[in-house]
Amino acid sequence: MAWTTSASAACAAAALTMAVALTATGCAGGTDADRTPAVKPSPSATEPSPSAGNPSPSVAAADGADTAACADGDCEIAVSEPVTFRFKGPKGMATLSVTKVGPNEIEYSVQSDNGRSKAGASGPGQGCLTVLRDNGSGNSCGGLGDSGRPSAEPGTVVIQAATGADGTAVLHVVTG
Repeated sequence: MAWTTSASAACAAAALTMAVALTATGCAGGTDADRTPAVKPSPSATEPSPSAGNPSPSVAAADGADTAACADGDCEIAVSEPVTFRFKGPKGMATLSVTKVGPNEIEYSVQSDNGRSKAGASGPGQGCLTVLRDNGSGNSCGGLGDSGRPSAEPGTVVIQAATGADGTAVLHVVTG
């Protein structure tokens, strides 16, 4: 089928309208889920070789498996089983509960003064980012690639949960 000038112009106009709409959405307020923080590569986010039958975390994390290190809202821990811990959120203390962790899989929930957020990811290289603000929260899950420790804007807490092939997940909690 041959394109007519008016059909080509209509397609170009539609593409331009879509690009402007996407750009405006990125610059406007949007939802919390639209505001995914930038991440910086970190050598601690690399996946380990799969190991058999090791119930303790096998991934090197800055704070090991010490959930108490997260109390101040800034930690990097490895988890290989469900855990619950409290940390400093934007409006007081918040609670993170890892409800499921296994090979290339993690599910968790966060309870804070301004609500509850649940997230989960499965598959190699998958993970989630949860951003807590004093007026709400948002999640984004999918491929994390080579992302490392997330960065947080002032007044926010960012939680990054990355799956691991051996059943150990790495959690970053970063306060801005």
